[in-house]
Amino acid sequence: MKPLMTLVLVFAIATVAVAQQPSAPQGAGQPAQQGAPAQQQKQIKDPAEYNAYMGAINSQDPHAKAQALEGFVTQYPNSVMKSDALEQLMRTYQQLGDVQKTTDAANRVLQADPNNVTALALLSYLNRVGAQQGGPDAAQKLAQARQFGERGLQALPNYQKPEGMSDLDFSKLKEQLAGIFNGSIGIAALQANDFATAQKSLQDAVNVTPNDFSLVYPLALAYVNQPNVAPETLLQGIWYLGRASNLAPTPQLKQQIGNFGRSKYVKYHGGDDGWTDVLTASASAPTPPAGWTIKPAPTPAEQAAKMCAEKTPDKMSFDEIQFVLTSGNQQCSDTVWNAIKDKPLALGGGKVVTATATEITIAESYDDINATPPKADITLQMAGELPAKLIPKEGATIDFQGKPASFTPNPFMMVLTEGSLVKQKSAEPAPTHHTTTTHRKPS
Repeated sequence: MKPLMTLVLVFAIATVAVAQQPSAPQGAGQPAQQGAPAQQQKQIKDPAEYNAYMGAINSQDPHAKAQALEGFVTQYPNSVMKSDALEQLMRTYQQLGDVQKTTDAANRVLQADPNNVTALALLSYLNRVGAQQGGPDAAQKLAQARQFGERGLQALPNYQKPEGMSDLDFSKLKEQLAGIFNGSIGIAALQANDFATAQKSLQDAVNVTPNDFSLVYPLALAYVNQPNVAPETLLQGIWYLGRASNLAPTPQLKQQIGNFGRSKYVKYHGGDDGWTDVLTASASAPTPPAGWTIKPAPTPAEQAAKMCAEKTPDKMSFDEIQFVLTSGNQQCSDTVWNAIKDKPLALGGGKVVTATATEITIAESYDDINATPPKADITLQMAGELPAKLIPKEGATIDFQGKPASFTPNPFMMVLTEGSLVKQKSAEPAPTHHTTTTHRKPS
C-alpha cells in the first residue's frame, strides 16, 4: 500500500482534477449549455443512467463511491461516460490505497481509452516500484513500466486540460507526468546497460522530483557505471552519488553509498581531500552549481615524473619500477631501465605461474599476484637447468634473482636472464609484505 499512498500522482488526482460532468438529458431540470465549452461535454440521454452516474461520482464515502461506480459500469457498459467512470473508479481505489484494484481499474481504463495518461502513469509507476522491490517477476514488471512510460510520453502532447484546471496547474501536472514516465524508462534502460537513454531519461525525471532517492541513485549509477566514462560524465555521477548518500532512507545505505562515492572521487581526484565538501554541497543543491568541477588526479606520466624525482631506481620497489615503465613517460622510463638493465636484481615473494627446468614465469607485482588467476609479469630464464626436485610448483612463493634483459610495456613482461632461485617456499597465499621487495601499488 505504501508505494501507492506516496505516489507522486497524488499531485492532482484528489485536488485539481475534477470529474467530468455530463450534460443532463432533456427534461432533467438543467438549463441548456450556452457557447462551446473548452472540452466537448458528453451527454447522457437516459435519465436513470444520468442519475446513477451523478450519484456515484458525488458520493463522499470512497467505499460507497467505488461500489456505485462498479455498479454503473456493469449496468451501463456502453455508456458515453464509461471511460470517465472507470477513471474515477481508478482514482477512488488509489484513494483507498488498494494497489491491486487500482492496477485492475487502470487496465480497464486503458481498454476504454488507450491514451489515458493518468492510467498510463499509474501503471508505469506501480510496475516500476514492484520491479524495484524484487521478486521473480521483477524483470517483467520493469519492462512493463518502460512500455507504459513510452506510451505515456507519446500520449502526453495530446492530453486535454481537465475542466476547471488553471493553465499553470495543467503545466505542472504534465511536467510531473513526464517525470514519472521518464523515471520508468530511465531505470529500465539502466538495467539494460543503455547508459545514454538512462542518463537522459533519469536526469529529466530527477529535474522534476530532485529529492526522490529512487531516481537520484539510479541516475548516479547511470553516470558512473558507463564504460570508458568521459570525465565530465563521471563528475556528474560523483555529484549525484553525494546527493544520493544524503537522501538515502537508512544510515546503512547512506554509509554504503557514501563509501562508493568516495571511491569514485578518489579515483578521479587522486585522494579523498574535498569529498566531504561534495557531500555538504549536494545536501542542499539538487544539481551541481555552474562551473563546479573536481581537480583530476595526476596522469600516470606525471606521477612517474614525481616518482623519478623523489627516488633513484635502486630504491624503487618492483611495483614502482613496473609503474614507471608502463606510465608513458619515456624520459623517466629510459632513466629507470638504463639503471637496472643487465645488472643483478634480487626480488622476493613472487608467485609461480608456470615452471620448467629452464624457465619460470612469475607474478611479482601486487596487482598481478592478486589477479584471478595470478598474471605473470616476469619471465625468469635460468642460468642452468634445474633438477626436477627443485622445479617450483604452480602457486609456490619464491625468491629469485636475475639480470633484466628486456621488457614489453603492454601487457607488461620483463625478461630476466641468468636466473637463479635464492630460496624456495612451499605453496601458500602470498604474504602482505615480501622479502627483498615490498609489493605496494604506487599511489
